[in-house]
Amino acid sequence: MSERIPVHVIEPVAAARSRAHPKPGDGLIHTRSFTGLFRSLRLSGTGLLFVLFFGTAWLDWGDRQAVLWDLAQSKFHIFGATFWPQDFILLSALLIICAFGLFAITVFAGRVWCGYTCPQSSWTWIFMWCEKITEGERNQRIKLHAAPWGFDKLLRRSAKHTLWLLISVLTGLTFVGYFTPIRPLAHELVTLELGGVSLFWVLFFTAATYINAGWLREAVCLHMCPYARFQSVMFDKDTLTVAYDRARGENRGPRKREDNPAALGLGDCIDCQLCVQVCPTGIDIREGLQMECIGCAACIDACDSIMDKMGYARGLVRYASERTLEGGKTRLLRPRLAGYCAVLVIMIGAMTWALVQRPMVSLDVSKDRGLFRENALGQIENIYSLKIINKTQQTQHYRLGLADSPGFELHGKTDLTLAAGEIVDLPVSVAMLAERPSSSSQTIAFQVVDQDQPEVRSLANSRFVAPLNR
Repeated sequence: MSERIPVHVIEPVAAARSRAHPKPGDGLIHTRSFTGLFRSLRLSGTGLLFVLFFGTAWLDWGDRQAVLWDLAQSKFHIFGATFWPQDFILLSALLIICAFGLFAITVFAGRVWCGYTCPQSSWTWIFMWCEKITEGERNQRIKLHAAPWGFDKLLRRSAKHTLWLLISVLTGLTFVGYFTPIRPLAHELVTLELGGVSLFWVLFFTAATYINAGWLREAVCLHMCPYARFQSVMFDKDTLTVAYDRARGENRGPRKREDNPAALGLGDCIDCQLCVQVCPTGIDIREGLQMECIGCAACIDACDSIMDKMGYARGLVRYASERTLEGGKTRLLRPRLAGYCAVLVIMIGAMTWALVQRPMVSLDVSKDRGLFRENALGQIENIYSLKIINKTQQTQHYRLGLADSPGFELHGKTDLTLAAGEIVDLPVSVAMLAERPSSSSQTIAFQVVDQDQPEVRSLANSRFVAPLNR
């Protein structure tokens, strides 16, 4: 038992990677500008999302803001529909649908959500553009970072941070504008009259945008976002990911355009490092699939531009599955993806049905803390408090009564007129007509019916308590 287990010192992958491809500018990632198909797709998608985010808050619907989560009034307006806390289950269903949609997309094409539509990535790209127009291209930014402080550096840095802060303030104002009417909010901000809770949240989201998109950037994707940690669980051999075709690209090496790479013992990769320089997380895709890859395809656009210049076929770096890289053929339809899609379709259908069928009048019943009392006619009475909500956008006329409750009689106001979105609290009493109760506690049902549309109704159950010995 004197034999010792052999130990080999293995250099961490991150350390080896940092020495092979050091980040210039004291560890900062300075991305290089590029053009290409996937960049155009990303800009189009991001532009559409920006228009929706910044523009929707300013739309009106009738006499109110089109999309407004009015927390003070507990009303959530989305264009022509108004939702109440009682409808909150629909928000939970929507979040579940979004989660399954994300799972299905991930199984099919990896982290395309992160690369194309994630707010962190989208705002980071915008902040990088601000860097480009104020500090110059990649090499200029590296030199500026290493240069001593002077008037030119101070001017460029000030311009960059001014743009960052303007975008951050606009983002914070717009986000809060979905919870507080944005027009008076913007006026108060411009006139420096904004105060209290609104000022705190505008400053909070301004700071969050400025720090996340301006300073943290890839650190959010690498260390703070949980999606990067569990996404690989959903991958399979047919998932499309950004991949480097090693069989075609190796061996790497520089050469002239007219050289024959086969005669030099080289593959198609000329080792130009352009794929590394355009990556927003600073990785080398040629080292294989990595957790840090957000699937933005910047390296695909960069590599394709080099292949075009060299006269080689595109696709050295491309969206490909593990099965394709091994020489097989990607299976688009497979059990896991089909399962996610089937569940997604079912949930969307169920939510659509729930939206269409949701009652446009709400009825909540709470029983008075007293057990029972005897009225002037000698009948046993219970007291209840009813809350009725008109969820429509028009004035409605309702009739209140009991449903399937023989032997009981409702005393109180039964005809109601409620304005659009009005809530009324109504005290009523219910009397038992029988002289002797069959049970000390019985179930009764209240109902409120739209007088113009009898099919629109809402029911709520409660308990009636009576003494057995009278």
